Amino acid sequence: MRRTHTRPTTALAALAALAVAAMGTRPAAADGPLQLTTVRVASGLFRPLFVTAPPGDLDRIFIVEQHEGRIRIVKNGALLATAFLNIKAKINNSDEQGFLGLAFHPNYAQNGFFYVNYTTGSGAGRTHVSRYQVSGDPDVANAASEQILIDVAQPFTNHNGGWLGFGPDDGYLYVALGDGGSGGDPGDRAQSLGTILGKILRIDVDSATPYGIPPDNPFVGVVNAREEIWAWGLRNPWRPSHDRLTADLWIADVGQNAWEEVSFEPGNSPGGVNYGWRCREGAHNFDMSGNCTAPRVEPIHEYSHSSGRCSITGGYVYRGCAMPELQGTYFLGDYCSSEIWSFRYDGTTMTEFTTRTAELAPGGGLTINNPVSFGEDAAGEMYICDQGGEIFKIVRRDSADVTVTLLPPENEFQAGTTCDLDVRVVNRTALPQDVTIWIDGFRPPNDTPLGMNPVLGPRSFTIAPNRTVLRTATLRVPFHVGPSGPYALRATQGVFPGTICDTDCFKFNVIP
Repeated sequence: MRRTHTRPTTALAALAALAVAAMGTRPAAADGPLQLTTVRVASGLFRPLFVTAPPGDLDRIFIVEQHEGRIRIVKNGALLATAFLNIKAKINNSDEQGFLGLAFHPNYAQNGFFYVNYTTGSGAGRTHVSRYQVSGDPDVANAASEQILIDVAQPFTNHNGGWLGFGPDDGYLYVALGDGGSGGDPGDRAQSLGTILGKILRIDVDSATPYGIPPDNPFVGVVNAREEIWAWGLRNPWRPSHDRLTADLWIADVGQNAWEEVSFEPGNSPGGVNYGWRCREGAHNFDMSGNCTAPRVEPIHEYSHSSGRCSITGGYVYRGCAMPELQGTYFLGDYCSSEIWSFRYDGTTMTEFTTRTAELAPGGGLTINNPVSFGEDAAGEMYICDQGGEIFKIVRRDSADVTVTLLPPENEFQAGTTCDLDVRVVNRTALPQDVTIWIDGFRPPNDTPLGMNPVLGPRSFTIAPNRTVLRTATLRVPFHVGPSGPYALRATQGVFPGTICDTDCFKFNVIP
């Protein structure tokens, strides 16, 4: 049985969980297909490799700079001058090596833990997967807090993988490692269960130091097999990702000289899947002379090295709020040709394959060259890392924007009385928008959810283009049986299942 991981108890995480249970509706679509574009959200970076955000943090994105060994923060739209973390002195930064991965613990708001993947040492060096912790300043990490979890020698300087990600349903840390490099996997490492190279690992960072082995990992108790292994037969996975709704695992694996591929593992998989390298490159035989007797799973999509294509960049399944028409759409690109595509996959059939390259061109003299990675923010909106130094956000061309605002009558209330609270929802788009809103209560200073039903809603309604709607809730004070003192209310506008589009909060005091 897969473990249910304890989720964060912050207000934002509680609201996200509530949104899963509250059936929202999707914005009405304009005639014809949704038109996309990109906007630049950061520039002047040095080989940006990845972008992500802590769970529930709607104000910041964190960017990995591969060869500078830094994590940079874009906060409320501005790139902060001080790095969140700088480990340049530790990294080995040859072409494919350097700072390669970042993931925030699901309970980051409570424990401040985040995990990094980087190469270090001389020559081919070593891969380290380490845990760090934030300092007392939320925008600066404690650089002295490193705890190394994984230390593995690299036989060559290429094919290091580097992706890290926490499973959305089990809370385990997944680690992608390439086959160790050179060409054609000369050590046949990807097909050997005795090494962690050429694999995706699944480890429990909460149960032991430096980590524990999940008891349902597929090779637990198997002689001569590394028990950390979750999936095998990979050349240079770049990049995997989890669907944050379904926990499906998507794996883009860079090919040798002919084929790039995307593999798919459903969220209920027991693991242990062999994706075929080096026996197969994509859906084609490559080198069948080694350990090629184990069953293999073929990719769901491949493309050849033609028209300048040579290296796949895997993305994400869109689960954001601003473009609900794209829910369930997977994005990917090619590093060499700078092409970007998307498609849907239902576990059996691929549909709606769309070339997005021209559509996502930002315009205004800006271009996306060499997309090295995609990323998500805490709301599920999607970004593209241009290794030339820029980060672009995928947005809709009609710039849909719906916001929610609380309008409290005052900030101190007498216990046992009632008051009316207004919620203002504004539709700034040229289309009607179907929205769902709700209000919940919290107890400062830690914004602990009160474990109650929503104070208001969830309520769903349609707002006409460029209109404002007011909704009123009548509250009894205090609305929670407890002591007098500080309380808080938070209004949320969301899209099912579990995405926060906008929030507003106010804190007030209850007097006896």
